[in-house]
Amino acid sequence: MIKKPTRAKAPTIGIRDVAREAGVSPMTVSNTFKYPEKVIATTRQRVLEVAQALNYVPNLLAVNLSSGRTKIIAAITPSIRNSNFAGMIMGLEHELEKHGYHLIVTVVESVAREYEAVRALIGRRVDGIVLTGVDRDQQTRELLQQCDIPIVETWNLSGPFIDIGVGFSTQDAAREATQILVDKGLTRIGVAGYETQGEKRFQERLDGFLQALSNAGLRTDLVATVPGWSGFGGGKLALEKLLEIEPQLEGVFCFTDVLAAGVMFECMRRGWNVPERLSVVGYGDYEIAAELSPGLTTVHTPGDLIGQQAAQLIMARCNGASEERKVIDVGYDIVVRGSTL
Repeated sequence: MIKKPTRAKAPTIGIRDVAREAGVSPMTVSNTFKYPEKVIATTRQRVLEVAQALNYVPNLLAVNLSSGRTKIIAAITPSIRNSNFAGMIMGLEHELEKHGYHLIVTVVESVAREYEAVRALIGRRVDGIVLTGVDRDQQTRELLQQCDIPIVETWNLSGPFIDIGVGFSTQDAAREATQILVDKGLTRIGVAGYETQGEKRFQERLDGFLQALSNAGLRTDLVATVPGWSGFGGGKLALEKLLEIEPQLEGVFCFTDVLAAGVMFECMRRGWNVPERLSVVGYGDYEIAAELSPGLTTVHTPGDLIGQQAAQLIMARCNGASEERKVIDVGYDIVVRGSTL
């Protein structure tokens, strides 16, 4: 057997290498990264330039242990396919960057996995955690309550919150969106949703839909749910279920724009005009909402603003500022387009 030659491992650049090249002591190099304010500006700049030229990476764990801060914030999200969650992540990133903090993102799709993710992040001594929704199991909730760092739960206003909340009323948004269909004089209105078990934000959308119909004295049995991973195909499946209950269906409120787009694609396949044959309302104001013909009426949810506000609250706590508000309502907007006009 012919052995392949082993590639020589490049020597690790250490603090003494940087010190020798910069003409300073190892302590000066250490202070440049640990306590930069203690190092003369010109010396600090020289050390940083040499460190960059040598590709020296300081031992941040040692630096963090001495300062008590990692300057890292973590976000746990159920998906990065959802453009609203992506917007929140970018809002977090842009705001944290202003303060010299870094963001790490973990995608967790189940309550059981969330506990392990939270435990791992706390073990890595992050300075704060941003979570999606308020659905936590008791074990995770207790772990977060004991960790003594800022915890921000997002996309919901109803709580209960472990620490800080940033969001809006999902129930009010769903009710107002459904009211658009009611105000058109439609009487056979259905909902295309996801299975709500363990998902408070989805349950509140259903509650808002039912409230709008109940207030108008309309029937509330036109409900079709599909699995959360269904994609555009979920809209087609939900519409088929609704038409089995009511063949003369006139309008549909959808839990997300993905479902709404799926409904509108199925209408195209059937040769149905939107909104003449079927009016459609979505939720989220994803990019596709404006591009679909004739345009999708939807709830605009400000993911970027949620991320920005969450980051600001964490930074304020990290900097020792007194808390004025622990729950922030960022609001929402209804964007009316051709699918209901």
